[in-house]
Amino acid sequence: MGKFDAYKIDLKGMKDNTCSCEFVLDNRFFEEIDAPEIRTGKVNVILNVRKTAGIYELSFKIDGVVQVTCDRCLDEMDQPVSSVDVLKVKLGSDYLEDGDMVVIPEEDGMINIAWYMYEFIALDIPMKHVHEKGKCNKAMEGKLNQYLRTLADEEKDGGEEDLDDSIASDNVDPRWSELKKIIDNN
Repeated sequence: MGKFDAYKIDLKGMKDNTCSCEFVLDNRFFEEIDAPEIRTGKVNVILNVRKTAGIYELSFKIDGVVQVTCDRCLDEMDQPVSSVDVLKVKLGSDYLEDGDMVVIPEEDGMINIAWYMYEFIALDIPMKHVHEKGKCNKAMEGKLNQYLRTLADEEKDGGEEDLDDSIASDNVDPRWSELKKIIDNN
């Protein structure tokens, strides 16, 4: 038995036009899926499958918490996930993915939903992962603030002019100077 066999749905063998399944995705699932974004968590997935006119509509209701790395302090942080996603599947001659429609070979009649569940969870995570204010690693915040204060102090002391002169003397691409102006405005 393969590590993701529990996530195979036998569409061809469905007796009724609807069925429901529940899955609990834990640390083991995320370790085995071996994807970079999420390594641990606990997520409940309720799957409802409905067959209409040769198309199977798989509705995923996802709720839980995953751990991701904070972009600011690099510690792990809890990220709640909650989404409702739909995947349409039909039987055909060859496997094909086209948008939200998946065609699976009719002789197989089964679809493994493990990767789809992972993708739905990963897509629900915001692009920026940052702890709430005051929850970041204090030591790392101290280092960041020390660096930011040093940069600000250099600008106040005229160090920025010296820095600009040294950059100009090194014949740096002028596009970097324009980017530096954008950073300084933030």
